[in-house]
Amino acid sequence: MSDENGTPDTTAGSTAPAGTGGPRPEPLRFFGTSWVNHDDGYAARRAGVAVGSLLAAAAACFVLRFAYEGLQIAGSGAFVTLLVVVMFAVCSALAFRHTWDGFAKRPDPERQASLRGLLAIGFIGSLLAYFFRALTEAPGESLHRQEYQEARERHERQAGRRSGNPSKKRRRS
Repeated sequence: MSDENGTPDTTAGSTAPAGTGGPRPEPLRFFGTSWVNHDDGYAARRAGVAVGSLLAAAAACFVLRFAYEGLQIAGSGAFVTLLVVVMFAVCSALAFRHTWDGFAKRPDPERQASLRGLLAIGFIGSLLAYFFRALTEAPGESLHRQEYQEARERHERQAGRRSGNPSKKRRRS
């Protein structure tokens, strides 16, 4: 159980309830635990995530186009318009890179909190990172699979050492 909110701990290293034999896989957003065996509509979910993120990115670009036209109508000047376009481009590139790196390793929570504003501005980059990753695997699958395999190996090593009843063990003298 999580101490913070009372929900079950579903991290890759958490142990399952008694009788189920080992650690549980951590569910992924939009995929649950179907990424483990690629079942329960895994391929359809991957296609849905890819198409959905691409459509969301296209819709976001469409909305940003209206913002750009608003700047043109307001007559704010070429410098301000250029500044806004460059800001969205740079923030999107940084958000893409940060999201892409987050699929391979766990992000630092403090750094994640400090980049929250930048990631909000560059949300199109995050959506594109989801699109490109969903073409090859579920976003974050490789990281979760690696952690799950390590947790299973750790569990098997520990379970192998615990054999028999320890109270009946002979004491060496």
